[in-house]
Parts: sequence; structure tokens; C-alpha cells
Amino acid sequence: MTSRTSFAPERPFPLEAAQIDRFTRLGYLVLPAFLPDDLVERLKPEADRWVDEGLRDASIQACVDPAVQGPPPVLEIELAAHGELVGHPPLMDVLAQLMGPEFVFHHMHSHRQDPGVPGKNWHHDYEQNPQAERTHTMIHTLHYLDGIDAGTAPLAVLPGSQHEVAAKDARDGHGTAELPGEVVIDRLPPGSTVVLHSALFHARRPNPRQGDRPRYLIDTSYCQVGHRWPPVKPFWRHMLRRGRDLGLDRGRPELFAERHFEEYVRPA
Repeated sequence: MTSRTSFAPERPFPLEAAQIDRFTRLGYLVLPAFLPDDLVERLKPEADRWVDEGLRDASIQACVDPAVQGPPPVLEIELAAHGELVGHPPLMDVLAQLMGPEFVFHHMHSHRQDPGVPGKNWHHDYEQNPQAERTHTMIHTLHYLDGIDAGTAPLAVLPGSQHEVAAKDARDGHGTAELPGEVVIDRLPPGSTVVLHSALFHARRPNPRQGDRPRYLIDTSYCQVGHRWPPVKPFWRHMLRRGRDLGLDRGRPELFAERHFEEYVRPA
């Protein structure tokens, strides 16, 4: 049975004990209208530039094409508002309550998805090769700049599935189909953030109404320290160095520390 959710804006931090318990049990937390309006308004034109000037394509090419040597010309975190989002103090407070005081930035993805964007099959994003345990927490924060409504693709999550030790694509065969126990998040105000344990299975459900508005989504990911994590970008050292150079750590010395990562291995 599918559960659908509607969330009213609330003061999301500091988190209450019930919210922390919910995240531990279910693997997700919804923070309606979490980002301030002025930050959202500065992020959107940067996301437009990221897509329209081919910067996103260049970043993807640098990740997947062995012939490309070195980092792309621009990183997401080098865009002023995007860089600000990485260390946004209220976000840091939330992550500290869920992972402990020390954690490291893993990556950022920014996208303006076209209306009618197709679904994305059930998957999780916990970086571990091979998948073996869940002793340390990795978190993805999904920032919906325009929120979610009837004109945009909803997010489906499978509560509690972060406790399984499974391959990222273990449920890929289901496509984006409804799964027993899923929750569909299809109504959120602008500037809302969904905090996911990275091992939680989730899917982008196709929008049946084929709306006419783009879907702005920025994904920032962080990892609990005390464990060496696989990076997902071959230029990960450059990315962390730029974060330090730009002062995006806001006094958090572990946020861009290289020692928390393994060497990069290009996927087959």
C-alpha cells in the first residue's frame, strides 16, 4: 500500500528526538521550506547556468570518459550560492545531529530537469564496493528549489530499507513501480529538503500529468568520519582542495579532508 504525504512548513532545527528516531528507523526526514528564500533565488539562476552553458555535461564527461584528463572547467561548488549551500549552517546542524559532529563532504549534483522527465528506477546511493555493512552513515540531502507539486515528478522512498545490505540496483527490476510499504512525497513547498540515508531505496516516479515546469534539484552528500569512503569523481582531490581554498568549510576542518577517502576506481 502506498502512503502519500503532505507537509506543512515547520521549524526543522534543532531536530527533536522524535525526528532523529524517525530518521534512524525509516531512513528519511522531510524538512519543508528548509532553505531561506534568498538562497533559493540565488541558486536557481546558477542551476540554469550549470545546464544551459554545458557545465553539467562537461562535469559528467570528466567523470565517465577515460580520455578526459583532469577536472572540468567549473565545479558546482565554485558557483557562489552552490558553494554556500554545501556548508549552510542549519544544514550542518541537522547533519551533526544525525551523524555526529564530524563528517566529510562527498559530492554535489545540480540539475534543472525538463518537464516530463522520465522516472528513475528504484536504487540506493550508499558508496561501498562491495556492499558489506552499514556501520557508518552516509547521507544525501535533496534540495527541491521549487518544491514538489502536481506539475513535477514525485519522490518515492521505501522506509527502513537502509538497514538492508544490498547492491545499489537490487530493486532495479521493479522499475519505478509501486512497492509495498513505499511512501510517495508529492507535495512540498519551495526550498524544501529531503534528508535520505544514502542506503535507503528510492525512485523518481514519472509525473503522470506531464507538467510544464522544470524540476530544480540539488543533491549534496556527506559521510560520517571514521571510515574511508569511495569517491565517485576522478577529480575528487581537486574538488576537496577547491572547497578548502574557497573557505566553504566554515571552520569545519573535516568537511573537505582527503584522509577520509580511498583511491578513486573508475567503474567498469
